[in-house]
Amino acid sequence: MMIWKRILVGFLACALALTGPGLASGADEKKSAAVDEVFADLVKPGSPGCALGVYREGKIIYSKGYGLANLEESVAITPQSVFDIGSTSKQFTAASILLLEKQGKLSVNDDIRKYLPELPDYGQKITILNLLNHTSGLRDYLGLMEFAGINTDSVTTDEDALQIVVRQKALNFAPGSDWLYSNTGFFLLSVIVKRASGKTLREFAADNIFTPLQMTHTQYRDDHTSLIENRAMAYDPGEKGVGYSLDVSYFEQTGDGAVHTSVEDLQKWDENFYSGQIGGKEFLAEIQEQGKLNSGKVLDYAKGLFHREYRGLHAVRHGGSWGGYRAELLRFPEQHFSVACLCNLGNANPEQRAERVADVYLGSLMKPKEPRKEPERRPETEKKSVTLTAEQLAAYAGDYWSQELGITYRLGVEGSNLKVVAIVDGSGTVRTDVPIRRPFAATGDNEFAVERPRFAIHFQRDAHQALTGFTLDAGRTRGMIFSRKDGSGK
Repeated sequence: MMIWKRILVGFLACALALTGPGLASGADEKKSAAVDEVFADLVKPGSPGCALGVYREGKIIYSKGYGLANLEESVAITPQSVFDIGSTSKQFTAASILLLEKQGKLSVNDDIRKYLPELPDYGQKITILNLLNHTSGLRDYLGLMEFAGINTDSVTTDEDALQIVVRQKALNFAPGSDWLYSNTGFFLLSVIVKRASGKTLREFAADNIFTPLQMTHTQYRDDHTSLIENRAMAYDPGEKGVGYSLDVSYFEQTGDGAVHTSVEDLQKWDENFYSGQIGGKEFLAEIQEQGKLNSGKVLDYAKGLFHREYRGLHAVRHGGSWGGYRAELLRFPEQHFSVACLCNLGNANPEQRAERVADVYLGSLMKPKEPRKEPERRPETEKKSVTLTAEQLAAYAGDYWSQELGITYRLGVEGSNLKVVAIVDGSGTVRTDVPIRRPFAATGDNEFAVERPRFAIHFQRDAHQALTGFTLDAGRTRGMIFSRKDGSGK
């Protein structure tokens, strides 16, 4: 009888093994296959790709690498591969500032000139909180460097970035009156961390965030010569869709970016938003608190984090883009569920891939998908070109100096348009690899523009109608002043 009981117990155990767990395993396999399909285009031979981490209830429930971390060596991407996460880094910079506030070394309501006295006095107080919320009005230093002809494969330092910021004579808008994404704010936060703590942001974040959370493969990279274990290189698609080209940056400044990490390490940071191991509950509330304008309007931006709804679910997220690196960390707080997608291909679009992965796991909780809408074109981009005579057009040609950039733009005529044909740096070196390559079409009286992306030039004349210079509006920079050098315009 005992033998039969043992046989029956064994049979039931086998049956349970084939039903309960078997069904769960089958469901998991189906989800895994659906997730893998999201990255199917990246597993072709010789392709860069992405690392994926899916987190639920404090655990990694799925992780995988797709494509190659290094094309020359045919090294595969794994969940341990380390990527530059670009602007996804901003939440770590914000966290460092808030931790310094907890330590009593600063207040987010402090005037930034308390720590950065070399900045111009714009006549209005700019607070650390303005920097954290992108409401400072400061021009984006990455755009300024681009306009000055500095490429991302050039070596630049904190001092280079700080000097170009210090030279700016005006703000885009009054502090707190508007919102405009600005890398300048977060770069300046890295300088404030150093001056308030005596440590570089790299050192402070390591001591106060990365080491306590055992994020052993995470760091701010502030030295372009440093070696990083398991680092994925970054690439852009080749011309006409053939092959790839290396696209890594040698900028050394931090704050707005420069964190290098893996999807495995990011899970530990993501879980801190629930555990509060670093900072505690007050810290978690403050870093996720949405900003406000002076008018009282609540922003969808917190401190290095966006609050966005995705298919009816509340999401907290931030992407990153630098060189050929792309990143997205997408968190659904109410579901204790997150997706990290880190890529080393410039057109990988991790934002959409992370959303598609979330669809696989949370789709039953979500609203039906809506078709993506094309962004509306702003009225100013609808300006039509006007025709100028050759004589009228030639009057605008010449050299225009920008004290704020420290360079001269040489304008010439190309067909019926104006074009930046060269830039002249402070040493007198003439370069033809200009930052604005497309020609400007006349759009009105003393106005010229390049469409998509929008660049606009507004010429000024004196009382005798002689051209004295122009202002440039481009991207995250408004009202950049250029003065005419040759005085020949009429």
